[in-house]
Amino acid sequence: MSESCERALGAGRGPGRAGGTPESGGGRTRPGGSASRGAGSAKEQQHQAGGLFPQQEPLRPPKTAPLGAGMAEHLQKTGIPSRSEDKVSVHDSGPEMAEPQLAVTAVVTSKLSAKAPEFYPSGYNQNFNQNFPDSSFEDRYDGYLTLAEYVQDFLNHLTEQPGCFETEIEQFAEALNGCVTTDEALQELVELIYQQATSVPNFSYMGARLCNYLSHHLTISPQSGNFRQLLLQRCRTEYENRDEATKGDETTKNQFHSFVLFLAELYLNLEIKGTRGQVTRAEILQEGLRELLNALFSNPVDSNLICAVKLLKLTGSVLEDAWKEKGKNDMEEVIQRIENVVLDANCSR
Repeated sequence: MSESCERALGAGRGPGRAGGTPESGGGRTRPGGSASRGAGSAKEQQHQAGGLFPQQEPLRPPKTAPLGAGMAEHLQKTGIPSRSEDKVSVHDSGPEMAEPQLAVTAVVTSKLSAKAPEFYPSGYNQNFNQNFPDSSFEDRYDGYLTLAEYVQDFLNHLTEQPGCFETEIEQFAEALNGCVTTDEALQELVELIYQQATSVPNFSYMGARLCNYLSHHLTISPQSGNFRQLLLQRCRTEYENRDEATKGDETTKNQFHSFVLFLAELYLNLEIKGTRGQVTRAEILQEGLRELLNALFSNPVDSNLICAVKLLKLTGSVLEDAWKEKGKNDMEEVIQRIENVVLDANCSR
């Protein structure tokens, strides 16, 4: 009975204990008992030595390794701030699990603000523009073009690309209506166009078209006169010096000849609206061209005669029709004057 109890207790034990004795029952050895117990002991030793998983080589340390002593000391000296959200936990990969360490990443915070007041350099006076009532100076200081610069740029643009006249003239006139608000500005505009038309070759026709458009679309009309009136006054100043100009040096003659051809283009392109809405040419220009022909023939040198021929080629038919409507024979007188010059004058044939 006692032997049966011992067997029952022995059967309830675990697979075996380290250093245990072979199990026996009644002095008899169980077949295969020693072999199985030996195998069980080997497994127990392996289990106790390595745990649930077999031991392996340690993993490669992560790239976010803790900062060295030198780097940490450098961060303290430079005063680079750190934030809690910029800390990265790094676990030791040794055989034993250590507490996580914190690596601080270098973060540079900006002190700039979008709501900061406007910056002015030292010595800048915010009331600088108020000390100069001249709007042109203020515009130049702020980076804008003055009236003269804007007009001159447009004139040069028309000189290089005359085909853009139809597409850009309306916008140009609107801009002038916004900035030409004084008598001085209007006179400056007239002078700029006149100088361009009489000094730049082949711009007389485009200048006459430009003058015609502005004479109908500029809204300013000061007491000194509107655009067309100021333009004719400027032409009259040159016209009154015709006798001296035809006898001057070559530079003076060339300037006068350019004026003559520009006046001819004005006569052909400048439209005058009558009281009944009809469109006519400027009568004063017709009379002026007749007197200019007389001045050119009065000093029959080659350059003056060439200018007279160009004038007749440009406006001869229109002048002849206008004179015939008035019952005048001015064209016949001009032809007779040319014949006399060819026969009597010392000019190149």
